[in-house]
Amino acid sequence: MKDNNLNKDYDIIILGCGPAGLQAAMHAARKKCTVLVLGRPERSSLYKAHIENYCCVSGKRSGKELLEIGMEQARGFGVDFLHEDAVKTESLENGGFGVETESRHLTCLSLIIATGVSRKGLGLKGEKDLVGKGISYCVDCDANFYRGATVAVFGNGSAAVHGALTLNDIASKVYLITTGLNISPELKNSLEKSSVEVFSGRKIKGLVSDKTLKAITLDDGTTLEVDGLFIELGAKGAMELAAFLGVELDPERFTHIMTDKNQATNIPGIFAAGDICGLPYQMAKAVGEGCIAGISAGSYCQKLKREAAKN
Repeated sequence: MKDNNLNKDYDIIILGCGPAGLQAAMHAARKKCTVLVLGRPERSSLYKAHIENYCCVSGKRSGKELLEIGMEQARGFGVDFLHEDAVKTESLENGGFGVETESRHLTCLSLIIATGVSRKGLGLKGEKDLVGKGISYCVDCDANFYRGATVAVFGNGSAAVHGALTLNDIASKVYLITTGLNISPELKNSLEKSSVEVFSGRKIKGLVSDKTLKAITLDDGTTLEVDGLFIELGAKGAMELAAFLGVELDPERFTHIMTDKNQATNIPGIFAAGDICGLPYQMAKAVGEGCIAGISAGSYCQKLKREAAKN
């Protein structure tokens, strides 16, 4: 990739270089579109994760390895990469979109938003270093790695309780730590009937580790030895970029982008894929939606070019 390639306009700019963004890039490039992927792979939720349930990929594979393979594949199709974040987006008066990065301003005919979601953490000392080493933000993603283990879940809503109940069928012991549950009577009844041990009105004060998580301490001085901690507080996306362009968000929580079956948003030329489109937060879903978004954006650009050629 030559530096001067980054100074030109692209047919398609993709925000996010996780599995959704990479798959979208490959399919868009195969439609003979010029494609730029923005973002830092180490910020993808896949980067520190491990995958063992993805079709046609055997064994337990690191997310970092899979992302590196994906980027190399995309480069093979002619995709350019710029490992910077988008800091501003805009609709251009003459059509298309502008994207301001940390170092430059770029333009494109179509945008694909695949930024994923930022997991809400507890802000504890050492928390970030233990992601993938005992700390997870997604029970559905990582529960099977803790089969027969002792785990804790922290949260106050249905996501935390569902997570604890899911883990209760997999792990040998499950603790649920909550400052106060806000759940339906039916879910509360399921929790009470389970063997999940609930610590109500408590907060996690600290983490005990030795390369991996060993224990958690609560604000009342209690120490719980655990192999894993799932922080289930929900997730928030980088919605500012989308909202500034007028992209429609889900009407209930405004945390995800609304798309149709072609991964198109309500704004012509803007598509979205992956975790930012909602649950489940799974690599298989992200790749599938990325495929559709890349094909759709490529077709959109081809149509614009054909129409321009007639004029």
